[in-house]
Amino acid sequence: MLLAEPFFKTFTSKEIADTMVSTEALLGLSAETREAVDSIVDKALATGGSAGNATQDHGFMYSRSFQDPDGHIWEIIWMDQSHVES
Repeated sequence: MLLAEPFFKTFTSKEIADTMVSTEALLGLSAETREAVDSIVDKALATGGSAGNATQDHGFMYSRSFQDPDGHIWEIIWMDQSHVES
């Protein structure tokens, strides 16, 4: 659920973190393909997001990130499942 800060404050008695100066969480989402990673991040950047961490490409795993307008960091990750031990 995405909430405007005044309404969000009604859910907690704690201070709300200033995500422009500190990181409160890294939010990770899996994507089906490398192309999907790029598509999601490109859309986020085109609609108000800003650059996050550097792109990571390890061959079997690929990730890009962005910051949303509130400063939260989102990591979008694809991993070749044939490299995952069961």
